Amino acid sequence: MFRKVSLIIILSAALGTFLVLRPYWFRKSIPAKLEDRLPDADFIAKTSLLDLARETSAMLFYHKIPFRDLFSHEFILSQSKQYGLNLQNPSYLFAEENGNWGALIEVADSSKIPEGIERLKKFMELQDTIIHEHKVYTYPEKNGYLTYDKGYLFIYKGTEFLHAFKKVSGAKRGDVTPTWKAFLKQKQFKNEKLIIYTNWKRLQEYGIQTALFAHDSDSTSFSLHAYAKSIRPIKVSSKGNGLNFKDQLGTTHQLNIHLNPTDLTLDKTDPIYLWLAKMAQKINFPLDNFLAAWMGDLSFKQGGIEVAKEAYVETEYDENFNPTEVKKTREVMVPGYALLMSVNEKGSIFFNRLLQKGLLRKENQQYRFLYSPLLTFTQKDNYFMFHSGSNNPELIGNSSNYGHITHDGTQFDFKLDRLTQHELFGTVYIPVNRLISKNRFLR
Repeated sequence: MFRKVSLIIILSAALGTFLVLRPYWFRKSIPAKLEDRLPDADFIAKTSLLDLARETSAMLFYHKIPFRDLFSHEFILSQSKQYGLNLQNPSYLFAEENGNWGALIEVADSSKIPEGIERLKKFMELQDTIIHEHKVYTYPEKNGYLTYDKGYLFIYKGTEFLHAFKKVSGAKRGDVTPTWKAFLKQKQFKNEKLIIYTNWKRLQEYGIQTALFAHDSDSTSFSLHAYAKSIRPIKVSSKGNGLNFKDQLGTTHQLNIHLNPTDLTLDKTDPIYLWLAKMAQKINFPLDNFLAAWMGDLSFKQGGIEVAKEAYVETEYDENFNPTEVKKTREVMVPGYALLMSVNEKGSIFFNRLLQKGLLRKENQQYRFLYSPLLTFTQKDNYFMFHSGSNNPELIGNSSNYGHITHDGTQFDFKLDRLTQHELFGTVYIPVNRLISKNRFLR
């Protein structure tokens, strides 16, 4: 009787154990998601290729770009379906400081991928090999790699393919790295079509914990929106209205700043101060004297032509041919150059330090900064102004922080949109027409 009871208890326990563990023993392995496979990198990005194509199509058609139909939303969608790709979900990119980069694209039907690879072989000499039990197509000339499996297509260019592919091919469900997890949780720019995220160590040296960039475009230009989060409280803040030079046609470089730098002068361990000190050291600039005198307004412009008066001596002869030297003035064309800054009672100390260090030189009644043209100096209220023309440049009241630089004939505009204690928001505007005119492929 005792044996029968014991057997019943054992069988009951075994049956209970089987019923409890049955779902785990017979559970199918859940495949990794695309996000689980993503390797860490200095720069990582998320994009909706179809939405990006739809957004940029107006720009391509406005400028009559050749082959613009190949970049249309409709064509890209049809090609992705033909070769088994799912571009209706996000694709991901990553890149390293050294130039290595990769991309992961979701695959809807892996049986269609070989057809696309065969078509690609008509344009590229691809070789195939086996790595980690996966067929990998290589393009040795450019350190290029392409491989796929159920759920993903992996493209890579660089020198560390094996390291990246180990993460891509060996990932399990839930293996999202902390960097990608932090990026995917970000609320900034979450509705944009292309978002770039970085916690690059070089940015951290300047006090930036993370930075994000987002693309936006219309028919005439595209812009790059920027967001940066500071590790420490930012020691400068937005300032009220101040003066800066009025924008003028022909100016190639311009910068207008209206900030409150008071806290910056109190902390010489601040990353912004350390960066400024590093830049100042290159030309032996008296940074501490500048910060002690500066009241936050700074305006600079360069480019174009100004009219200036130049003194010269001419020899004249009277009726008896006796020579006489006569001082005269004439108008000459000089490069446009102007600098304006607001200063406090320590402005004269800073001015004299520039003279002592040779950064500012006096020539007759004018001055010269390093290799600048001769400049006229004027002081009005709490502003120092240097300019190359005879007439004072026109000034306007402003509180915005913005400017532009011209490189190789193309003007890039930038603006500081907002500044908080820990965050910075800005935008860079890039004209499309100039870039297109310089690119033969796009004309």
